Amino acid sequence: MMTPSHWINSFIEEQSLPASYAETVVDHCLPLAAKIAQWSQCSTTPLIVGINGAQGTGKSTLSEILKLSLNHKYGLDTAILSIDDIYLTYAEREQLAQDIHPLLKTRGVPGTHDIKLGTKILHTLKNKTPCRLPVFDKARDERAPDSQWIDVDQAVDVILFEGWCVGARPQQNLALADPVNRLEELDDDDCSWRHYVNDALKGPYQNLFGLIDRLVMLKAPNFEYVHTWRNEQEKKLSTRLTQQGHHDHTQLKLMSPQQIERFIMHYERLTRWMLSEMPDRTDCVFHLNPDHQVDRVCWSTKPSSPHNHDST
Repeated sequence: MMTPSHWINSFIEEQSLPASYAETVVDHCLPLAAKIAQWSQCSTTPLIVGINGAQGTGKSTLSEILKLSLNHKYGLDTAILSIDDIYLTYAEREQLAQDIHPLLKTRGVPGTHDIKLGTKILHTLKNKTPCRLPVFDKARDERAPDSQWIDVDQAVDVILFEGWCVGARPQQNLALADPVNRLEELDDDDCSWRHYVNDALKGPYQNLFGLIDRLVMLKAPNFEYVHTWRNEQEKKLSTRLTQQGHHDHTQLKLMSPQQIERFIMHYERLTRWMLSEMPDRTDCVFHLNPDHQVDRVCWSTKPSSPHNHDST
């Protein structure tokens, strides 16, 4: 078994992360892994931990670090499911755009995920049954073929369910009236898209999020930083694809800064809402500073309501 320093350094090198990230792992990620291991011991079924955070906050990186730590230090088998990987197919979103609202062609908001698929996967993992995890190819804006799905061929102890809107609650209908940006003002002047998204969040998504046992949040300082960090994500994706030999980025549907600005407007309303209301009801909040570093970690001393607890 590798020592923590060995697997941490290996991970940092593989992910092209700065060497300073090792300090973040030791100071913040490993204590969270220890807490998850404790929660798991108190659960009679595999533990589902929701990991919420706006675009670019580092949910995927944190999830991978937690998986490694839970395995190496605690012997806990862990699966990661991203809500991004259960997006509806491009054709399904095109149909929604025709039938409901043109803005639903763009992936991201509640109403553009396959909630039945996500619920089935979490139930299957909870029941300690082997399953296959879907993969979404963001570069092509399409669900990857079955041959690229990930096999989970043994029972797991912990499921990390990560995503930008994981654990989100709907807004009051009155809050939808005023647009938060130009996209809503110009492309959703009758509020129909906003109401469709909010209604989806009220129903099927709450059933999915109700399976979460514990909720962790990566909290950006404010929404403005989300735009900067999302641009950084796209640059990293472009670099990685170029290194892999993919040079026609237009075919891969990578976004320009202007396209990213419009893309993020789809997420703005719910992101701002979560930044304001979610921290008080999570089990753990990683407060990020403008430099994208963990500034402080806050732990809840009381169980929170949108997810179920086996114990407090």
